[in-house]
Parts: sequence; C-alpha cells; structure tokens
Amino acid sequence: MRTNTPVRATDGTPSTTPSDRPGRPAHDPDRSTPAPLPRQGRPLRTTRRAASLAAAALALSLPLSACSSDGAGGASAADSSTGSAPSPSPTPTVDRAAYRHTLTGALGPLNSALRAVDRAGEGSALNTALNTASSRADAAADTLQMTATPDDASPGNSQLVSALRALGQDLKSAGGDGGRCATSPRVALGRAQSPQSVQAAGRALTALGYDTSLQLPRTQPAQHRRLANGALVRDGSRSGLGRLTVKNGTAHDAVVTLTRAKHTAFSLYVRHGSNATVRSVNSGSYTVYFTTGEDWNGPKSSFTRECSFEKFDDHARFKTVRVTGGTQYTVLTFTLNKVFGGNARTSTVPPAEFPS
Repeated sequence: MRTNTPVRATDGTPSTTPSDRPGRPAHDPDRSTPAPLPRQGRPLRTTRRAASLAAAALALSLPLSACSSDGAGGASAADSSTGSAPSPSPTPTVDRAAYRHTLTGALGPLNSALRAVDRAGEGSALNTALNTASSRADAAADTLQMTATPDDASPGNSQLVSALRALGQDLKSAGGDGGRCATSPRVALGRAQSPQSVQAAGRALTALGYDTSLQLPRTQPAQHRRLANGALVRDGSRSGLGRLTVKNGTAHDAVVTLTRAKHTAFSLYVRHGSNATVRSVNSGSYTVYFTTGEDWNGPKSSFTRECSFEKFDDHARFKTVRVTGGTQYTVLTFTLNKVFGGNARTSTVPPAEFPS
C-alpha cells in the first residue's frame, strides 16, 4: 500500500501526489499515473525577475521619497522659521518733552548773549558782545544738529540749524575791525538775512508746540548822514590871506584836510558834484589829504561806507607878500577827480594814517 507523500511545488504551495486510495484500484489509469512536475528553472527565473522589478521599484521610490521628504522638510522649516521669527519692533518715537528740553538748553545761552549785544554801546564793548554771541550761535547749531528730533520737528530743526550757523557768521562779521571806515554793527546786522531766517525757523517750530524764543538784538537801517557843503569839520586859527578852492567831481562826498607839521589846520566838507572854498589860509606849506565815501560819522570823523583815503603828492604852498600898493597872496584850486590836463598826482593812504 502506498502512502501519500506531500511534495511542495517550487511556487511554495503544497501539493498532494495521487496514490492508492481505499475503494479504488491501484491500477486506475486516471489516478495511477502521477501528473508531470513543473520544470524547475523557469519559476526561479520568474522569481528573480520579480525580485529585480521590486528592487527597481524600491530604488525609484527612494529618490521620490527623498525629494518629497526634502521638499516637505524645507517647507516645514520655512514655515517654522517664519512662524518663530520675532516681528521687528517699531522705531521709537522721540519724546517731545525731551526735545523741548534740548531746545531750551541750546538756545538759552545764546539768548543771554544776544541780550548783551542789545545792551552794548558802540565800540569795543559791542564788538566783544558780538563775538560772544557768534560763538554761542555756533554751539547751539552744533547741539541741535546732533540731537534726535520728533518727526514733526525734523524739518524745522534743520532749518533752525542752518539759520543759526548763518547768524553766527553775520554776528562775527558785523563786529568788523573797528577801523576808520566801518559800518555800524547794528546797520550790518540790519542788512543781514540770518536774523529773519532764525525768526522764520522759530515760528515754524513754535507752531508745533516747541518754544524757540530768542531776543534778537536791535538793528539800524543804513544811514546817509551828510554835512552841508563847505562846512568846516575842523578848524584852527586862520588869519592869513590865502584861499583854497576844492572841486569834487567824484561820485561821493569828500572831506579835505590840510595839515602842517603833523597838526591839522582845517578840514572841509565838500559834497559830490560841488565846489567849496576856504579863505584866510595862513602862509605855509601844507599836506593835503582827502577821504571820500557815504554816511559821515562825526564822532569817528570818517565815512562808514565806500571809503577811500588819499593824499596829494605835492604840497600846497601859501604865501602872503606885501607889495607896493597892496598885498599878494596865493589862491589854489584842487580837483579831487581826475581831469584831462591835470598836473597833480595822488597816493593811497592807510586809514590809520589819515589825520582825524
């Protein structure tokens, strides 16, 4: 009697080989002949091909998975970075009260200096006050240029800084050198534009609630002081018979001064386009000086604008001689402007050497 021996097919599924079974003859042709076994080799080849395809699919899936992983990871990182980055803090606003305090501290010393200019009299005291105020205007401009300003005050602050720098320069220039031909500092400030610029900048800031009070010094308009034609600015004792006539064809008034032995004999005021005569000139040799300009400053014995200082190279000689039947005396005429055929030469004189 034959037993059934299980045989496993190469595909891994169990199979039963037919054998003699009870109730059936062993020689049954339909059951006795075993079924042919499948060839071994093809299933192995099929298995290898399937494994290779599976490996290829796995290999292809890895890059895709990696790309998907990288892309998702990058997006996740970006989202994480975007979500975790702190938002920029807003620019802090400058405190208005702090700016007001800075304005007061910068303009206070300047205001005191400007009041000193207003009180000072003409001369060295005024020049000293002007120099001090000039330095403080520059210091105030430096402070305000470096300070932080509220947004609404920034344009006005810049305008004020520029105006203060210009004011400092004008204050310094107004002092001048104190020479003979010097415009009054108050007149010079009156012609300057910087005081008006400071006031305009101050009004702009004050309108926004920032006090910029400054007491600008008083000024004076340009003057046109003149003496009468032929007026004697200075006069010594005259008892001679000589006569001097001066013709002024220049564009400005003139003062003609005659000196002898470094002493002033007299000074004559001659308006432009006019003639003037001095009589009773004593005999002697004189040096003839003349100055021209505008706005005669009596206390300084000088014009304040458009000044020139000159002298004639030749001396003026006056002589009185008694002759039979009378007296002979000298009559001289000096023309201040250049004329055709004139025989007198002139030289420029330093203002400090001009006789007062």
